[in-house]
Amino acid sequence: MQELFSVRGKKAIVTGGTRGIGYMIAEGLLAAGAEVFISSRKADACEAAARELGKLGTVHAFARDLSKEDECRGLVDDVAAHADAVDILVNNAGASWGAPIEDYPDSGWNRVMDLNVKGLFNMTRFARPLLEKAATEGDPSRVINIGSIDGILVPAFDNYAYSASKAAVHHLTTHLAADLAPTILVNAIAPGPFPSKMMEASLRERGDEFRAMTRVDRIGEPHDIAGAVIYLSSRASTFVTGAVIPVDGGISTTGPAH
Repeated sequence: MQELFSVRGKKAIVTGGTRGIGYMIAEGLLAAGAEVFISSRKADACEAAARELGKLGTVHAFARDLSKEDECRGLVDDVAAHADAVDILVNNAGASWGAPIEDYPDSGWNRVMDLNVKGLFNMTRFARPLLEKAATEGDPSRVINIGSIDGILVPAFDNYAYSASKAAVHHLTTHLAADLAPTILVNAIAPGPFPSKMMEASLRERGDEFRAMTRVDRIGEPHDIAGAVIYLSSRASTFVTGAVIPVDGGISTTGPAH
């Protein structure tokens, strides 16, 4: 069973891996024995995260703005300088923007869509050759897209572009899964409330409300998201592709608790 769920020795890219859910994923993969490549827009964030994550294993960090096509290609080139094949791509980098519908700015809409949807697509297509090199008949390579329950349910916030982008991520996951199988399996995780910079203010102001919405009376913890990613990265999931798995304490599947 340990071998079935093992990711030891695998190489994984985790975009947006310097904080929040991306950091939790990178930390979990490193602790499980994978070599990890992380990215962020900010060089200082990359350096700080690499110092801490490096205590667990081999980690490389690169500053790239993945809302831009050439930066996505550049990140893949950065990784290729250290590895001739990649087993796992976790498309986690994302942005949000909140504003009332009458004030919602075009710039905010474009920023969210360019990173959350177009960046994910570009990372997947540019990383495809590295992923195909790592794939074997019994253990395909993996793409894991981080969506959101906001792409399943009507959100509690005026984050119109974010929720639309995450619904797009879920559908794009199924489209890519159909095209890239059987060499590459593509799945998505739709997290609920987790402690992250994106959720920091909301959890501070409405944390009790979010905890009460779940069926388990808590928000997500690092092992929850790391465990889901490790499952989708291991041989245990070789019969799973095109799935969108909610990791949200039951909010999207059973309805908010009352």
